[in-house]
Formats: sequence, C-alpha cells, structure tokens
Amino acid sequence: MRAEAQAHIDQITAATALLRRFVDWDRAIKRLEELNAKVEDSSLWDDPKAAQDVMRERRRLDEAINATRAIERELADTSELIELAEAEDDQALVDDAVRSLADLAQRAERDKVAALLAGEADANSAYVEINAGAGGTESQDWAGMLQRMYSRWGERHGFRIELIDHHSGEQAGIKSATILVKGENAYGNLKTESGVHRLVRISPYDANARRHTSFASVWVYPEVDEDIDIQINEADLRIDTYRASGAGGQHVNTTDSAVRITHVPTGIVVACQNERSQHKNRAQAMKQLKARLYEAELQKREAEADAANAAKTDIGWGHQIRSYVLQPYQLVKDLRTGVTSTSPTDVLDGDLDRFMAAALSQRVTGETVEVEDVE
Repeated sequence: MRAEAQAHIDQITAATALLRRFVDWDRAIKRLEELNAKVEDSSLWDDPKAAQDVMRERRRLDEAINATRAIERELADTSELIELAEAEDDQALVDDAVRSLADLAQRAERDKVAALLAGEADANSAYVEINAGAGGTESQDWAGMLQRMYSRWGERHGFRIELIDHHSGEQAGIKSATILVKGENAYGNLKTESGVHRLVRISPYDANARRHTSFASVWVYPEVDEDIDIQINEADLRIDTYRASGAGGQHVNTTDSAVRITHVPTGIVVACQNERSQHKNRAQAMKQLKARLYEAELQKREAEADAANAAKTDIGWGHQIRSYVLQPYQLVKDLRTGVTSTSPTDVLDGDLDRFMAAALSQRVTGETVEVEDVE
C-alpha cells in the first residue's frame, strides 16, 4: 500500500482510538442502553430539567458512538478496496480510494474534536482576556494582534464577538482587553489557549530594525449560565469606578461609567466599560466575576487529576505555550504539542483549529511531548 494511503489510515486509526478511549467505549455502550430505557419511560418528563440532562447525555453518546462506528466501517471498506485495486493494478481506482481516505481523515478529525468538547462548561460562550507583558509598545502591539487573532477565529466559526473591556496601548495595540466569544462550544475550543504567547519579529517601532521578543498572556473562562449558582459575598468585593478609555461616545468618556471589581479572597479582578451605564457595566462585571470563579473551580477539579492549574503564570520567558516567529524565518510552534505552521499570517488571521485540536487531544491522552522552543 502506498505511503500516502497508509498515512491517512494511521491518522484515522489514531482518531478513532482516541474517541474510544475518551468515551470509555464499553461503559458508553452500556450507559447508552440505560439512557434509551429511561427515554422510553413516560415518567421521565415529570422533571423537565432532569429529562433535558438525560436527552443531552444520550445525544452526545449516541453521536460519538455512531460517528466512530461509521468511520471504522468506512475505513475497513476503503482499505479493502485499495488492496483489491492494487492487486489488479488499477491506479485510477487506487487514486479515488486514497482521496476518499483523505476526506475520511478530515471527517475523523472533526468528529474527534466534537466528541472531546464534552466538559462541564465546554458548550458555553467564552471570555478571552488578553494582557500585554513587559516591554511597552512592543508587547502592547502584540496583545492587540492576539485580540484580532481570536476575533478572526470566532468570526470564521460564526461566533458573535463582543468587546467587554479595552485599554489602549500608549502608542499602539492594547494594554489589556476582554472579548466575549458567543456561541456553542466556544469555551470548549478556546480553553486550551490560556497561557503566555511569544512573538519574535523585526520591530516596526525600532529605527535600527532590530529583532525583538514580546510576550502577552491569554486567559479563557466560560460564560456562566443563569442556572449555575455561584455564591459571592458582597463583603469580599472591592468595587472601583473610573472613566472609560475606549470608544463609546462622549457620555462614556466624560463620566466614571467603567467598573472594576476585585474579589479580595482570590485576587481575581474583572472590569467592564462597554456600556454607557455604570449600572450595566457593574452587572456585566459581576457576570464576568462569576464566570472567573466558576472557571477557577473547574481548573481546581482538573488540577486534581493532572496538575494543569499552572497555565496562568508570569508573562515572560520560559512560561510560553506557543511561539510565533515572523523574522528572520516564519514559524508558529506550539510548545505543548509540537504542532507547527509555516504560515504565521494565516495563524494570526484565525487559523487555529489544528493547534486547538492537538491540545484537546493531549488533555485526554495525558501524553507529554518534548518540544524545543524556537530561537
């Protein structure tokens, strides 16, 4: 069998193996049978919320199991077809079968990612908070580029992007910003983007055209549904108001409408300035605070299993999750998974799916990869 076909087969086999491992195949089959029996019980809808939970779990398991079976069946059929075509020296049929394998490999990757988005808050919308590191204009410009990158990624996937908080840089870019990416599975896809991102380029702000390294941090947390009860003691809050610095019209820029809330026990700080009303900004900031506290609890649970609660750290060298090199060569490299791209322009325009999929898979397998950073 030709190398191209075997590479596709290996990729598909790895994807289905990960799917089986993730859903815990034997347990999932048994659980689906139990859920199907519950659905047939007329008393299920006596408790509508519990019924919705049952239907949601049933749909997730059913889709994952059926998708895996369909891919495995199609893989077996196509592999057998290639062997027969090669035995008869029918190159046209081999070429068609290899193209079918390529399409199947893409489908397997999509189904794998969809199945991996089964965490407690994965289906929620997501806040993306970006902060420039040390370095003044260089880092602030880089933070602005990251804000655009995630906005473009969201737009590519049909999500709605809302600017929640924005502090402009001194000459370019941003000191910090928070956007809300609204849509199903936004948090599940974006959650692995939390960490420090490093940029290497010839600075457009350096008259001597020297190469500069800049850092910015990204922190992703889910929007909290109204039915999730997060208890916050008002006595634990420090609330500050200030004049909004971003666009928004004369009223926003001439009144102390922006709100910053500090949760003293945890040190979590949230801010909102996108509304004209201080009351509305406070309400939005409280939603963000609840989301941050909820995300902290999710991280705590995850840390008990894999000690992954070290994503938010110093914004500097040695802590980055991904490097983006624009000069003297072009390369984007994820330092957790080893995934690379030789087209930083596409990545910075929102082409992030391969990086996200690999990081999601790594969370399931728990496998670490020895990856050297780029110079």
